[in-house]
Order: sequence, then structure tokens, then C-alpha cells
Amino acid sequence: MLVFDSSTLILLAKAEILDNFLDDYEGKVLVPKEVEKESCNSKICFDALLIRKKVQENMIGVVKITDTSLCARLMGDFRIGRGEAEALVLAIERKAKLVATDDKNAIKACKLLRLSFTSAIAILVRLSEKGAIDTGKARAALNTLIKYGRYSGEIVKEVKKRIETK
Repeated sequence: MLVFDSSTLILLAKAEILDNFLDDYEGKVLVPKEVEKESCNSKICFDALLIRKKVQENMIGVVKITDTSLCARLMGDFRIGRGEAEALVLAIERKAKLVATDDKNAIKACKLLRLSFTSAIAILVRLSEKGAIDTGKARAALNTLIKYGRYSGEIVKEVKKRIETK
């Protein structure tokens, strides 16, 4: 089971590889209620419409967390938003294998909480290396992730090398 926060879910949708990921991933994909709200209800745009469609198709499950006090504590301790905190709580409550986040402070929280995590750019590399997307689509997705994400030049250079030599 994989739990997404808003940042990674939106980045995959913007990069037009969310469908590829959902088709390739064999486990269950969940988001907490706040992530659904942040990802789908803010405005009418391509990424929000795509995410909403995947929720309606039950490719992404929406779950309410139960431990709201832990959520509040994580928000304060790690200076993360409600969506990121709910994603971490959901991962803990459901014993998720992986948390998908591109939020710097949420990544720090994952490390301290001993939660395995991934990011949109790591998902792109995985899809490319598995052949779930071709090199041209991987390049286009990387350009979108560079535009909207916050990745260091070193990470981008390594990813370019990996998607070109798959």
C-alpha cells in the first residue's frame, strides 16, 4: 500500500504520468481526506480533474484518518501542512509500505518516523527503467517536474542520465 500527499500526486498528474503509475503499481493507493480536498477541489485544471477522475474510478482510495491528535502534533513538530500530516498519519495507521511526498519537511518526518518514502522524480525513474513509459515521455515528464518541483541540479542530472540509459 502506498499513501500519497498532495505534492507528489499533483506533480505526477501535471507530468502526465499518474495514469502510467496507477496502471503499473500493483498495490493499493490511498490518500487521506485532506489530500483529496487539496488535490481535487482547489480549482478546475487538468491535474485536479485527472486526480478526481482516478478517485471516482476507485484507482485512488480516499480514507479518513482516526488519530487527529497525532496529525496536529506532526503539523507542529515538523512544520508541515494538514495534507502532509494526514498522509503520514494514514501511513502509520494503515501500516503503508511507502509514503509518496515531495515536501522537504514531510521527508524529514518520514525519516524520523522510519516511514519509507518516494518522490515524483523517483517514480518517474522507476517507470522509465521498467519500460512503463518511453524515453520521450520520460524526458517530457522530467521537464514538467523540473518546472513545478524543487529538485537540485545534481538530482536532475542523475535522473537525466538514468532515463537516457535505460
